[in-house]
Amino acid sequence: MNEFMRSSDAFTWAMESDPRLRSTVVTVLVLDRSPDWAEIRHRFERLSHELPMLRQTVVQTPPPAPPRWVDCADFDLDFHMRRVAAPADSGFDTVLESARLAQMEDFDRARPLWKITLIEGMPGGEAAVLCTFHHALTDGVGGVQIAMTLFGLAPELPARDTPPTPPRRSLLGDYLDAARYSAGLAVDAAGGVLSAVPRLLVDGVRSPVATVVSAAELATSVYRTVRPVTAPGSPLMTDRSLIRRLDVLEVPMPRLRDAAHRSGGALNDAFVAGVAGGVRHYHDKHGVGVGALHITMPISLRADGDGPGGNRITLMRFDIPADVADPVERIGRIHERTERVRNERSLPHTQLIAGVLNQVPRWYIGSVLRHVDFVASDVPGIPVPVTLGGAKVRMQYAFGPTIGAAVNVTLLTYVDTCALGIDADSAAIPDLDVFVECLRSGFDEVLALAD
Repeated sequence: MNEFMRSSDAFTWAMESDPRLRSTVVTVLVLDRSPDWAEIRHRFERLSHELPMLRQTVVQTPPPAPPRWVDCADFDLDFHMRRVAAPADSGFDTVLESARLAQMEDFDRARPLWKITLIEGMPGGEAAVLCTFHHALTDGVGGVQIAMTLFGLAPELPARDTPPTPPRRSLLGDYLDAARYSAGLAVDAAGGVLSAVPRLLVDGVRSPVATVVSAAELATSVYRTVRPVTAPGSPLMTDRSLIRRLDVLEVPMPRLRDAAHRSGGALNDAFVAGVAGGVRHYHDKHGVGVGALHITMPISLRADGDGPGGNRITLMRFDIPADVADPVERIGRIHERTERVRNERSLPHTQLIAGVLNQVPRWYIGSVLRHVDFVASDVPGIPVPVTLGGAKVRMQYAFGPTIGAAVNVTLLTYVDTCALGIDADSAAIPDLDVFVECLRSGFDEVLALAD
């Protein structure tokens, strides 16, 4: 197995030249008791053969080709799977601290980009599993697909043969591979031009005005996708650092969904409205006004036939109103803007746009991302109770990377609960406890619509 990264994954990988933009994802599973470790290890052993990237490292390729996945000759499952005991009298705060440290750490890039840690000995005999992945391995929906396989809810993936010993790499071979990749891009581009030009000429003759308008709309859509953000919308959450703080919040999914439907929106619209309301309360608490906020929202492009590995998302940046006190109006306006974003004409060209952005200087990409106010990610999780290694999963939380924003709030559903994982940059939000209480107030406003 030796494949070039998709352009979107390569973008996630390359922007980490700025450590504030690291793309580490941490998921926490809270279990009712200690699971059967041998069974969990067996499941990951099998999964590592079914998903090649779990046994691969990322190696640089001479530009303009992106990095590629290469089989790791020194793969050691026990390096990636660890078992520790919680200190005496510790609780969920200990788990959050372990997740916080994992969120801030970089991966050993000579090894595959994931780790599993079982924390045992928690109060009441509970346990927790920390799953740490680099975002280049998979996106949120892909991660849920992997979890469903581990929980036994999805058919096991077709078994692969044990990967062969990786061939020795050479500098000459790398350059030849890069040249072949670039030549392939050139051929594909030329083929696309040759097939598109005749159609464009015919359309231009038949409907010249419509053709020009269509081209202009596409160009405008692409600009909205890549437009620079020169300053944060928040006058309060402006600083950025390497220090993160994590917390959680649970919201009843039926009430949040009902509130959304009563306001003419979807669950995601009510979720973003709750976050926006919380940010507004946080600014009010500090005596600072706030208007529009810059948000980054992952939009899933995953099709039914796509495997769980790799990213099938595009990161869309747009503005939402935070100064709207009426939650109904706030949900409506957010719904209008998110629907427009989900129907951007640039979405089918995500990989091409990401490929172009990969050639842009990293300092510029970092300067744009550090001006985003918050990331909001809505991941549909598992709708039924599940077990892992014989232990019941009480709850699961996902902590997405801030990638330069002040805070990332990730919603991961489990049964009938929306579990919110809050990953905050401590320079932007030094009083996380206050922020979480404000966030709770923002969601209380939205949930009241269901009553």
